[in-house]
Amino acid sequence: MASMTLIVGVVAVFVLYMLLQMVRTANPAVLARAIKVAGGIVTLAAALFTGVKGQLAVAIPLGLFGAGLLGWAPMGNAGFGRLGGVFGSAGRRSPGQTSQVRSSALEMTLDHESGAINGRILTGAHAGRSLDAFDLSELAAMMAGFDAESCALLESYLDRRFPAWRQNAQGDAAGRRGSQPSGSKMTTEEAYEILGLKPGAGPDDIGRAHRALMKKLHPDQGGSTYLAARVNAAKDTLLRTHRS
Repeated sequence: MASMTLIVGVVAVFVLYMLLQMVRTANPAVLARAIKVAGGIVTLAAALFTGVKGQLAVAIPLGLFGAGLLGWAPMGNAGFGRLGGVFGSAGRRSPGQTSQVRSSALEMTLDHESGAINGRILTGAHAGRSLDAFDLSELAAMMAGFDAESCALLESYLDRRFPAWRQNAQGDAAGRRGSQPSGSKMTTEEAYEILGLKPGAGPDDIGRAHRALMKKLHPDQGGSTYLAARVNAAKDTLLRTHRS
């Protein structure tokens, strides 16, 4: 029993260390996944401990709950296997759903479930390459050749990948170009892509998609001012289409 307690203690210390490392990096998407995984590991450890003590009535629900947090479904879609979804996002109801925002130079994709943002370059010598392939200094240097919309979009990506980049930047050149995007008129097709909806979605679907995305992108939640504005514009564009 003493050895089991020691094992549980070691696991708890390891999980705590990993959580502290994730908090230090302060990437919202990675942090959310880390908390979920850590919760699953700790819960499974607790289930193992109580199971060894013979308390199966407690161990079994804990084990199923922990498995749900880690994405395992030992009971399929029934029973306690669904409890892990309590810690997921609204996007779990539509796995794989994404939103896309484009400018003349960049395309950004937001994963609704994790909140992760991935970017791709559309023009120039690096066309077709992922932004993940470049470091902060390389990405900041690209802004000199971008229009205002593309700069604002790149800033949103940098805010997620390098949360402290603005404070650490030398001078204001990196953020200067993207501070005043042009606000060009949004098409209906673009609005559907931004909200991750199919053409023809109704007002209720538009409202739900807007609320779910704003939870990920609202500046008060550490999100992006620019992307939140684009999501708001997409909602307004589609609702005007339904009213007309």
